[in-house]
Amino acid sequence: MFASAPVTVSALPFVTLSSGPFSVTDAGAIPVGPPVSPTRRTLPKIDGAPALSTLWSNWSSGAVPQGVDVSITADKISVKGAQGTLARAPNQLVTVKNDGGKLMFAPANDTPEADAMSGTMRALVANMVNGVSKGFEKKLTLVGVGFRAQAQGQKLNLQIGFSHPVVKDMPAGITVQTPTQTEIVIKGSDRQVVGQIAAEVRAIRPPEPYKGKGIRYANEKVSLKETKKK
Repeated sequence: MFASAPVTVSALPFVTLSSGPFSVTDAGAIPVGPPVSPTRRTLPKIDGAPALSTLWSNWSSGAVPQGVDVSITADKISVKGAQGTLARAPNQLVTVKNDGGKLMFAPANDTPEADAMSGTMRALVANMVNGVSKGFEKKLTLVGVGFRAQAQGQKLNLQIGFSHPVVKDMPAGITVQTPTQTEIVIKGSDRQVVGQIAAEVRAIRPPEPYKGKGIRYANEKVSLKETKKK
């Protein structure tokens, strides 16, 4: 067995915890004050509950963009804009109010589930507002010799190396465009549906791992495997 080297305790860094409000000090460090309360506890309140004001990408004030109408009832949250109308059922754990053109979201109680769901509802309604005002889109690219796509109304015709062409129907509210024979652009106001349809199109022939042939997202990086050497 190897003999362990002696250790000088005084030379090691140390940390001391005081019995007070969790101030932490070490050799030469400045004491740290008590931990800051969660941000939601310092926000304005709706009916006695802390409110989470919307902080969406281009609305630093949380105000609904011009041209967008938000209607809140007991059984539906409806958002109407230039790109269409979207509706969603409210959640019982979240209180939603339209305060002079500014949407406010608050947990209905003090449970962790309500706290988490308030942020989820804020994000979902934010996507609805962005969708009816600007819309969402997903771009896909075809990689392969002879691969091509053609949009015909609500149908997407694909020739991607199978013995037969593949036809994909677009649901209501979704449009498809093919700027070139190897580019597909899927647009719509519902972010979830746009992403779902794009995933279904990609799944028809996902990129294979050796040459990368198939359908991929425009910004997708495909890791290729090394082929077997003879």
